[in-house]
Amino acid sequence: MERGHGTPTCVRVLRTQVGRLSSGGDRKEADITKLLTLNTHSLQEADYEQKLSWFLDAVQKEQPDVLALQEVSQSVGAPPADRALLEGLFVCPGQEPVIRADNHALRVACGLREAGIPCSWFWQPIKIGYGKYDEGMALFVLHQEITEADSFYISGCREYDNWKTRKVFGIRGSRCRDWFYTVHMGWWQDEEEPFSAQWQRLEQQLLLKKRESRIWLMGDFNSPAGLKGQGYDCIRSGGWQDTYKLAWECDCGATVEGVIDGWEGLKGGQIPGLGMRIDYIWCSTSAPVRSSKVIFNGKNEPKISDHFGILVEIEDHG
Repeated sequence: MERGHGTPTCVRVLRTQVGRLSSGGDRKEADITKLLTLNTHSLQEADYEQKLSWFLDAVQKEQPDVLALQEVSQSVGAPPADRALLEGLFVCPGQEPVIRADNHALRVACGLREAGIPCSWFWQPIKIGYGKYDEGMALFVLHQEITEADSFYISGCREYDNWKTRKVFGIRGSRCRDWFYTVHMGWWQDEEEPFSAQWQRLEQQLLLKKRESRIWLMGDFNSPAGLKGQGYDCIRSGGWQDTYKLAWECDCGATVEGVIDGWEGLKGGQIPGLGMRIDYIWCSTSAPVRSSKVIFNGKNEPKISDHFGILVEIEDHG
């Protein structure tokens, strides 16, 4: 296996708080922050309604503090959503998107509210997907408010009708000063839009924030951890920490199996018998990661996309 410090095991992780001893011997409580990322495939999925229901059930059970979602779409021809349904939507001044009735992020937000889970959410379109979708990405915070948002291009192309156009979105919540970004990178070997150029733009945009705040990059990086000298090593060379490597408890880490869209004819980086680890949660500094586990893989929650998700738990001792 790709992981180098022991054999991964599947574990069941405790929720909310764990104890630790202070230097004086008193027991102090460590808050647990949960982060979840998933390339949703959203409206492109068969049995969409069933998979949306499974996703909402899992989120209700796990209660992640931050959700980072990629490939979050709406149909170009769908009617605009009723504005009364847009509760919790965070909009940057001058950048209010047209949210349509079948917008996947809207459906998630409404489902969470119906389950009694307050959330604040951010969605923007990036490009036309598959000729019929406004494809974007989304970020959610649960039981708090989004206070700031950030967005910028990482691709050289910026045309809305070019499927290689890529942006990155980030948010801050009212309970934490960290920045959380949802990321969907291109491929290392793409001659028009290589991973290395996109990563360089991303790093440049985050230079100042990286000095001032802790940053989390969550998403689909299209870079197998097992391929040396490519995207994974490029990210690590900049000092970014793979939360899977930091985690005290973890599983195999594979987030795709078989051949998925964009990987036809490409080989390498496989975890034997399991697939590839191409989705990650990175941190700008070392962090006390209690656990990292794959979710929505058919074992830990039903499969709902061509990617599996990642759920990590971080200890925060204040």
